[in-house]
This record gives sequence, C-alpha cells and structure tokens, in this order.
Amino acid sequence: MPATAPSVFTRNRSSEEATTSYDYDYGAPCDKLDVKQMAAQLLPPLYSLVFIFGFVGNMLVVLTLVNCKKLKSMTDVYLLGLAISDLLLIFTLPFWAHYAASDWTLGDAMCKLCTALYHIGYFGGVLFIVLLTIDRYLAIVHAVFALKARTVTFGVVTSGVTWVVAVLASVPGIIFVKFKSDDSRHTCEPHFPLGWKNFHTIMRNILSLVLPLLVMVVCYSGILKILLRCRNEKRRHKAVRLIFTIMVIYFLFWTPYNLVLLLTTFQEFFGLNSCERTSRLDQAMLVTETLGMTHCCVNPVIYALVGEKFRKYLSVFFRKHVAKHLCKQCPALYRDTADRASSTYTPSTGEQEVWSGL
Repeated sequence: MPATAPSVFTRNRSSEEATTSYDYDYGAPCDKLDVKQMAAQLLPPLYSLVFIFGFVGNMLVVLTLVNCKKLKSMTDVYLLGLAISDLLLIFTLPFWAHYAASDWTLGDAMCKLCTALYHIGYFGGVLFIVLLTIDRYLAIVHAVFALKARTVTFGVVTSGVTWVVAVLASVPGIIFVKFKSDDSRHTCEPHFPLGWKNFHTIMRNILSLVLPLLVMVVCYSGILKILLRCRNEKRRHKAVRLIFTIMVIYFLFWTPYNLVLLLTTFQEFFGLNSCERTSRLDQAMLVTETLGMTHCCVNPVIYALVGEKFRKYLSVFFRKHVAKHLCKQCPALYRDTADRASSTYTPSTGEQEVWSGL
C-alpha cells in the first residue's frame, strides 16, 4: 500500500479502531495516538519540502534529457523512466501530507488514484534502477553485443514492458485500498485479506530487495573484473559510478522500510504482537517510510554531484531556455554553450560519450 496510508495512519489509533476482520488481533485496546501526533507534526512540512525539491529536480532531469540529450541512448530512456517514476510518487505527497494533518476528505476515487500513482511510481523506480544496472553491465562486460542491443528502440520497448510489470505489481494494493467514513474519521487505508497481505509484502520485498541485490551482485562482479583489467581506468570508473551510486542510495533509503514492513506483516511469527512491540513497530514504520518517501528527490542530486555530463547539459538548458528569455540582448551567452554541448555527441564518439548522458 502507499507507504503513508497503511503504516502511518491505519494502525496508530487504538487496536479496536484499526483492527478489521482481516488484520491481526492485538488483544486488548492499545493506545497509539502518539504515533498519529508524531505523523501530524512531522509529515506535512517534510513532504512539502520533498515535493518542491523533488518536483523541480526531476522535471529538470526530464527537460534536460528531452531537450538537450534528445534521448540518444538506451540509458537516457531508462533515466527518463526513473525520473517519471519519481514524479508519479512525488505527485502523491501533498495528499499524504494533508491526510497526516487531518482526515482523508477526498473520497474513494482519489484514494485509489493516489495509491495507484504511489505504487506504480515506486515499482517503476525500482525496475528502472535494475535496468540501468544491467545496461551498464552490457556496455562494459559485453561491449560488442551492446553495440547492437543497446539501441533507443530496444530501450523504449523494455521501458514499456517495465511499466506493464509495475502496473501489475500495483494491482493488489489498488484493489484493497478503501475509503471509509464514520462519525469521527475519514480514512484511506488498505484492507487486505490475510493471504493477500502476506503475498503483497513478500512480493514487494522480492521486487524491492532480493531482485535488485541479486542483479547488483552479478552485474558489478562482472564489471569489477573488467575494471581491474582496464587500461583507461578513469573512463571506466566514470562509466559505472553514477548507476552504482543510484543503486546504493536506493538501498539505504528503502531497505529499512521494507524490512520493517516484513516484521509488521509477520509480527506474530516473530513474536512482536504485544502492545509495546507493535507500538515500536509503528514508530519504526513512520520513520523508515518517511526516509523512503524522501528518496524521490535524491536522484537529481546524485546526477548533479556525480554526473559530469548532467552538469554540462543542465548548464546548456539554463543558458538556452532561461538566459535566452531573461537576457534577449546577449545571445552569445547561450549560443556558444549550446554549440559546444551539441558537438560532444558525434556518430564516432557517441558510444564513448553515451555514459547515460548524465
């Protein structure tokens, strides 16, 4: 389910209010209003900041890839998909922030829409990071094969398949989220049958942790062997460090939440179903999911810090599209930069310079 909707709000009331016939039975009523109060104070300002910086950062990535890079490589297509995935998740943040501060007052349709955008954005982001890692592996370890396989057309096709998989993975969460209204509260929260709840948590951990970790170990093991034999070590390091950083940062931000979600779903198995322990799980869920949700504004920062090409193309974008309108009397300011940037990609050097365009 959307990180915020189920974990921050569903179980931070008393167990009598939060427990349905599908949830675990926690026994006597357990007051967890402190978690709700913490969420109401923490999430609205934090999600507002994440929304602003995440929207601006990812839109700059999209505009840079489309207007400056012109999507000239398969890697560019995957990076565009990753930015769009982050934007889908970012669009839901104002609604979760409002929900944290009060109740869900937007009805069932918006409840399902926000849940759908969250899930599709989340799973899409994970899968595009996996594709980027495989792309680096092919480019470095199987360079001859990559010359034929790593085309824009193939990138578009695999991106389409990725979006389909992300939508299918999101279906259970969308189906079982419901808007409910009673005399005192309006909620947008999941109502999983126990079997589906277990399946959804296991599926999320497989797609979010097991699959990326397996791909990372296999791909970077092969890449490391090539790097150790590479004469031009500096170029090779540049060609791998951006995607490696994206993958590692993803694990740092989302692994804690997925592990806490696993413990929460199977708390009876782990012996964590007492009032005190479930309360601690709720607090851990609030902290870890907040950390995870802030990840959607991090990738543009990584591009700016690690991706030399991205900084150059971002400079071109500002000079060509911003300075051009602000300073119409100084065309040399943006023309020279645009010409220099466009000259960095030629048919003969394209594969060397393709390092994701970023």
